[in-house]
Amino acid sequence: MDVQATDFLGAFDNIDESQKLIKETVRKFVTEKFQPNITENFEKGHFPKEYIKEMGNLGLLGCNLTGYGCAGLDEVSYGLIMKELERGDSGLRSFASVQSSLAMYAIHAFGSENQKNEFLPRMAKGEIVGCFGLTEPDFGSNPAGMKTFAKKDGDDWILNGSKTWITNAPIANVAIVWAQTESGIRGFLIEKGTKGFSAPEIHHKLSLRASITGSLYFDNCRIPKSNMLEKTIGLKNALMCLNQARFGIIFGVLGAAEDCLNEALSYTKERIMFQKPLASFQLIQRKLAIMATEIAKGNLLAMQLAKLKHEKSIQPAQISMGKQNNVQIALDCARTTRDILGANGISGEYRCMRHMCNLESVYTYEGTNDIHILVVGQQLTGIPAFE
Repeated sequence: MDVQATDFLGAFDNIDESQKLIKETVRKFVTEKFQPNITENFEKGHFPKEYIKEMGNLGLLGCNLTGYGCAGLDEVSYGLIMKELERGDSGLRSFASVQSSLAMYAIHAFGSENQKNEFLPRMAKGEIVGCFGLTEPDFGSNPAGMKTFAKKDGDDWILNGSKTWITNAPIANVAIVWAQTESGIRGFLIEKGTKGFSAPEIHHKLSLRASITGSLYFDNCRIPKSNMLEKTIGLKNALMCLNQARFGIIFGVLGAAEDCLNEALSYTKERIMFQKPLASFQLIQRKLAIMATEIAKGNLLAMQLAKLKHEKSIQPAQISMGKQNNVQIALDCARTTRDILGANGISGEYRCMRHMCNLESVYTYEGTNDIHILVVGQQLTGIPAFE
C-alpha cells in the first residue's frame, strides 16, 4: 500500500506539474535557508528579515494576485506555498499572509490605479513591507466597535487612535489602517515616517517568537486624500481581506501538522522502550493513526475550499469552518507529538513544542476558534449568537 503518512487519502495526488514544482521550490527554500536557524531565531525572538527579498524573488509575495508584478498563481498553488512556509514556522507564513493577503490584497482590491502602481510591484519584490491595522486594544472579535477615527480636514484626513497585535508593524513601510469616519469605516494607507505615526514592537511573546509584532499609534496624523483606499465602503471590505488570509491559514497549518506527524513517526521508530521501538506500542500507534486521519481530512477540506474559491463561489462561513477545523487539527497534532516525545518534546532540538506555541496564537488570531464556530452556527440557523 503506497500512501503518504501526511496525505493518507491522496488529496494532493492530482496537483499538476507546475503546482508540484512550486511546492518543491518553496520546500527547498524553507529546508535549506530558513530551518537551519529557526531554533535560534525563535529563542531570540528574531524575525529573519534577510529572507523577505528572497521570497519576493521566488514570487511568493502577492502570488495569487494578478498584474502589478504579481505572479497570478491559482488558489491551490497559493495554498501549497502557505503550507510549506508554515512547515518551517508559523511566523514565516504569517509574514507572507499579511504581506500578500491583507496588505497587498487590500490595495489590489480597493486601491486606486496610482496606489496599485506605486506599492504593489515593490511589495511583490519584497522591497517594501506592509501591515494591516484592524484589531484594537478593546476591540478584537468586534472590530465594528473600533475607536480609531479619521476626520476630514480640507483635502486631508486627520487620524487618531491605535491598533495592536499587528504582524509586521515595526518593519512595515506602509500600514493599511481601518478607521471610523463620518460616512462609515474606510481604509487608509499610512506610510512610515508620517508625523504622529509610530509602530513600536511588542516584546515578551511566548508564541510566534520568530515573527515581528507591534502596535500602531496615530496622534493627529495628517494623511493626504490620495492615501485613502477609494473603493472601501465599510467593515465588509476589511473582512474580505481577512477571508483571503484565513484561506491561506487553512492550508498553512497543515504544514505544521505534517511536520509534527513526521517528527513523531521518526522519533517513535528510533526510540527504544522496553527493548522494542516505541512505535510498536498500541497506544502510540493509536495516536499516530488519529493524527494521520485528521490531517487527511484537513487536506480534503483545504482542497475543496480551494476549488470553491477558484470558482468564486466560496462563502465566508465555509472559510470559517476550514480555519477553525484545520487549526484545531494542527494544534492537536502538535500537542500529541509533544506528549509522545515526553521530556524531549519540550526541547528546542525538536520542533513540536515550537509549533504548539505558535499554533496557540493561530488558534486565536484572524477570528478566534469560538467566533468561527459561531459564524458556522449562524449560517446553519440564521440566528447570530455573537451578543
